[in-house]
Amino acid sequence: QVQLVESGGGLVQAGGSLRLSCAASGRTFSSYAMGWFRQAPGKEREFVATISWSGGTTYYADSVKGRFTISRDNDKNTVYLQMNSLKPEDTAVYYCSARYGLPMRTGYDYDYWGQGTQVTVSS
Repeated sequence: QVQLVESGGGLVQAGGSLRLSCAASGRTFSSYAMGWFRQAPGKEREFVATISWSGGTTYYADSVKGRFTISRDNDKNTVYLQMNSLKPEDTAVYYCSARYGLPMRTGYDYDYWGQGTQVTVSS
């Protein structure tokens, strides 16, 4: 069982930056691929980024490529999402997720989810 707790969301102006953190419980964190997804009001949940257990493989949605960076610290059981050059369309609830195995871009492949953290980007 893995429990995930996100933090770091907030209100930021367009062009600004935020860093989200996701703290995971459990001794086998380093065995899990981790993902970030987001859901805006009235929209479906969408993939943002994912990282392999070692951190050696990452994938990004086209909409965030070059602006967002996913990383992890297995000693701290934490995964991060550094978000730069934020746009109003990045406004959403951001969710951290975990799966045992390879990093995937689809939400239904993930077994564990956090409660989400709100990110609001003002224009």
